[in-house]
Amino acid sequence: MGIGEIFQRYFIDPIRYNQGYNVVNTLTYAIILGLAALGVYKVLKKLGIKYDNAFFRALIPYMILGAFGRALTDATIIPRTYLTVTPGIYFLVFAITFSALLITHKFFEDWRKVFLYFGWTLVGGEVLLLLFNLDKVSFNFEVLKYFIPFASLALAVVYLLSKRIRLVRENSYLFYAHFYDATTTFVGVDFLGYWEQHVLPRYLMSLTGTAAVMYLLKFSVLIVALYLMEELQESESEKELMDFIKMVMFILGFAPGTRNLLRMLMGV
Repeated sequence: MGIGEIFQRYFIDPIRYNQGYNVVNTLTYAIILGLAALGVYKVLKKLGIKYDNAFFRALIPYMILGAFGRALTDATIIPRTYLTVTPGIYFLVFAITFSALLITHKFFEDWRKVFLYFGWTLVGGEVLLLLFNLDKVSFNFEVLKYFIPFASLALAVVYLLSKRIRLVRENSYLFYAHFYDATTTFVGVDFLGYWEQHVLPRYLMSLTGTAAVMYLLKFSVLIVALYLMEELQESESEKELMDFIKMVMFILGFAPGTRNLLRMLMGV
């Protein structure tokens, strides 16, 4: 099998035919994500941008931007292309976010506020796009009948775990984000007939017969990752890198969870 055939089979066809992820493209995208995150970290450090609460809040609308855009694509409001489905939409939203960050940082003194408002403006554009295409969606608020109680229970579990486990307590926002994501997957797969696109979760679901296994998977991965990060951290500069990685980890939980929830609410 030549390189072209491999690329077609493992990267193009899964997007074209909505086949989900496979081992090859999953590992490749993970490597790309890691290298991109490291590159962004170095650029931001060179610019002197700190990962404080204001910066974190300013990123929220861009996370929603990608999640909302992906849901609008599922609803056929935005055309389905390689840049409007996963993983292409991650590259697109990253390009928009990083460009906006660099431009606002260069030309505005209060750049965080401008960066934040620009992000919410883009999200507002997506809301308008939805309002102009309401005929293409069939809202399904029955989703909330399942989501609200299970999400409340999941968040309560995180709260209780934070009382007993230091790593959970010190990084509770990560567990809240990923348990939120796990809840949307659990509700969608077990109650509403959706299917899981990712390789490992899909395997574990077939093994256990329920998407509730996502909670255990999320918890295990986070605990191991946070433990290793803590062991590897030896200096203040490394702490900055670990904080940046945690921000990326939050995005990887919050954004997919929001996309799942929006998609289910839009009935697509």
